[in-house]
Amino acid sequence: MVVVGHNVRLDISVFGRYTYLVTELFWGAVAALLLRRANALRKAGVTILALYPIAYVWDRYTLAVGVFDIKLRTGIDVAGIPLEEHLFMAVVPGLVIGMHETIFGRE
Repeated sequence: MVVVGHNVRLDISVFGRYTYLVTELFWGAVAALLLRRANALRKAGVTILALYPIAYVWDRYTLAVGVFDIKLRTGIDVAGIPLEEHLFMAVVPGLVIGMHETIFGRE
C-alpha cells in the first residue's frame, strides 16, 4: 500500500502476482519514452549492457542472503533470479539515463 496524500491510499497489489511485473513494465515504458525523446536509446543500451553483469551478481547475492523478499511477483525465475529483477536491472539505469539526457542532453 502506498500513501499518496493525507488519507488517500493507492493499493497496487490488485495485480496480485503480476504487481512487480506491471510496475516494471510501466516504469520501463516511461524510461523508453524518455530515452527515445532524448535520442539516447543506444547510449542507454550500451550502459545497461555494461552494468548488467555487476547488477546480476549483486542481485543474486542479496536474494541469496535474504536482504529482501519479493512477494508480489510472477514466480518465474531466469538464471536464478526473478524475471522482474532482470527488468529492474534495465529499467533503473534506463530511467536515470533517460531523465539525465532529457534534462541535460541538448546543451
